[in-house]
Amino acid sequence: MLDHRTRGILRGTALSALLFVGINATVTGCSNEASTASQRAAAAPRKDGPGGPFRLVDTKGQTVTNETLKGKPYAIFFGFTRCPDVCPTTMARMALLHQKLGAKANKMNVVFVSVDPGHDKAEDVASFLSMFDTPVLGLTGDPAELKRMEKAYKIYVEKVPLPNGDYTIDHTARILLFDRNGQFVDTMDAKSPESQAVAQLKRLIDA
Repeated sequence: MLDHRTRGILRGTALSALLFVGINATVTGCSNEASTASQRAAAAPRKDGPGGPFRLVDTKGQTVTNETLKGKPYAIFFGFTRCPDVCPTTMARMALLHQKLGAKANKMNVVFVSVDPGHDKAEDVASFLSMFDTPVLGLTGDPAELKRMEKAYKIYVEKVPLPNGDYTIDHTARILLFDRNGQFVDTMDAKSPESQAVAQLKRLIDA
């Protein structure tokens, strides 16, 4: 689980994101891949996009699959709990946007998938997500299964050794949006204005 000092650092980063809304953090240990997807007038499934079957476990040890998520649209982000900036900032922004949906918030899910199975166990993911004041489904699982999912969802992940013997992880930092049938719809631009991002999520819900 995250120690007191680490939780304090990450919580501070998350609170900063809630104050400033946009993602402007300098990247350390995470790729800062910007979204190239344009804002669409309406949410429409894209059959050529990322996605596919997976089988992971949530923070309570329950099995979650792509079929489990069907029924509600969802936003999914791949990251790791020890990420110093991009991951907590992105999740804080997602929490804020989810709250801004108001009554529509319970009509969609926010999903976090850890790309660090060597460190992130269910309790680590639960501890990390507890910093954000919104329900988030946290997932982890077998390393081979995660690798398959990363490939299918077109997420770049690379472990980077550090001089002290530890490691960080470079990974694609983008938010993927799926409709209630589990079909990929769009990539959310993490730097888009709050009103534009909320409108994009509402279109996803209403489609």
